[in-house]
Amino acid sequence: MRYDSDHKARTRKKVLDEAAKAIREEGPHRVGVAGVMSRAGLTHGGFYAHFASKEDFIAEAIAHMFEGGPTAKLEKMKGLPPREALIDYIDFYLSPRHRDSRVSGCPLPYLAVDIPRLTEAARQSYVQGVRHLTDVIAAHLSALGRGRADEEVASVLAELVGAVMLARAEPDAARSDALLVRCRSELKRRLDLETAH
Repeated sequence: MRYDSDHKARTRKKVLDEAAKAIREEGPHRVGVAGVMSRAGLTHGGFYAHFASKEDFIAEAIAHMFEGGPTAKLEKMKGLPPREALIDYIDFYLSPRHRDSRVSGCPLPYLAVDIPRLTEAARQSYVQGVRHLTDVIAAHLSALGRGRADEEVASVLAELVGAVMLARAEPDAARSDALLVRCRSELKRRLDLETAH
């Protein structure tokens, strides 16, 4: 059977979509090639037409995880006034919807614990995603006139990611919700986003 020129790219994207979901659900160490290929409606034998190894596959899946969800939302922020963009992003990131998502959402909280034990290629995919996120957030902070935006962005990102990780770990729903509310409020207060301008 002859396929059009985009068939391989579409198939690869489908496999990476399924791999990203599996990594979020199971963690990168538990992801099996056969299971991901099956979820994508493909046979295990087709794997090597797209990836050189399982390690390459995991690294590419991690890079792919940064292309959707909160990262895509961050890209949309570029067209908004910086104050509004940061408020929207903080409200989204520290929301029960983002906390409760198991098949989408920012890769940082999902992968932070596992990354040090993965391959150098996987770590580089993660680092590139982090750099992209920090660059966009820092640009908005700078546009607000915050003089140390490049330094401040590290603590902003750490607070966002840490709050989601802790809220997901908290078994009491009310306490988890309260943690998100407190972190949203404190982060916006610290960034002077709650005052009228």
